[in-house]
Amino acid sequence: MTLQKMFDNPAAVPPPAGHFSHVVRLGLGGDDALLFLSGQLALDADGRVVGPGDMRAQARHVMESLQAILAAHGATFADVVNIRSFVTDMSRLDAYAEVRRGYFPGPPPSSTTVEVSRLARDGAVLEVEVVAAVSGGQGA
Repeated sequence: MTLQKMFDNPAAVPPPAGHFSHVVRLGLGGDDALLFLSGQLALDADGRVVGPGDMRAQARHVMESLQAILAAHGATFADVVNIRSFVTDMSRLDAYAEVRRGYFPGPPPSSTTVEVSRLARDGAVLEVEVVAAVSGGQGA
């Protein structure tokens, strides 16, 4: 089997804040693919942090960005099989979890959450990356 890789920065979200792609689509043959989404911070179109220090506001913004990237490849949160979250203060995890549950109403994906001392932008309290599995004609 030959794996096909496609690197993409969907127009629905601001360009990456560094030298990376928002998503890599790894074709597995036929219409099956894995989507690897880069960690998303709550950044506006000008690269400024949305809701500095506000976990709920940042969680909503991050989830909306992830949703837009997934949609650009014919996927939804129902296709997410793994989520990795990086928070700057584990005591605020409940606020993040509350927002996140609204985007994952069905069976939750596998998950890892770690506390980090700092993220790439001052005021950012959350970064989230996901892996999704798509098949059956979904996708770009």
